[in-house]
Amino acid sequence: MDAELRDLYQQVILDHNKSPRNFRKIENANHFAEGYNPLCGDKIDIYLLVNDGIVKDISFQGNGCAISKASASLMSSIVKGKSVDETKELFEKFHDLITGKIDDEASIENLGKLSVFAGVKEFPSRVKCASLAWHTMTAALKNEKQKVRTE
Repeated sequence: MDAELRDLYQQVILDHNKSPRNFRKIENANHFAEGYNPLCGDKIDIYLLVNDGIVKDISFQGNGCAISKASASLMSSIVKGKSVDETKELFEKFHDLITGKIDDEASIENLGKLSVFAGVKEFPSRVKCASLAWHTMTAALKNEKQKVRTE
């Protein structure tokens, strides 16, 4: 990855950290889960409103590092309006990206805005930061009551 692209990716992550999208509580959410990353202290709550197999609304609250917050912000923007199945498929692709299973340019570009997290694979301790919101969203879709932990 060239330096110019890396700088752009950092700007997107910093923007979503500074001004996170969908950072609120959905009062009428019908799915909810809590996530916690004990490694760096990230905590996140995911709220979902799912009707007829479609994510009608999604939001999050919590605190954490820039990567964790930016990941939750981008995730919430991208999955809103998608089917539950599409959402699960996106999580798999995102996880493959940040763990280095996807590394060809075409596959990375197919992930659109999520491609800003391509460099996370170079920092194994940050993979858990980037994936916390996604694991928590998956637990919320299943209505799992146990807190999600990335350890």
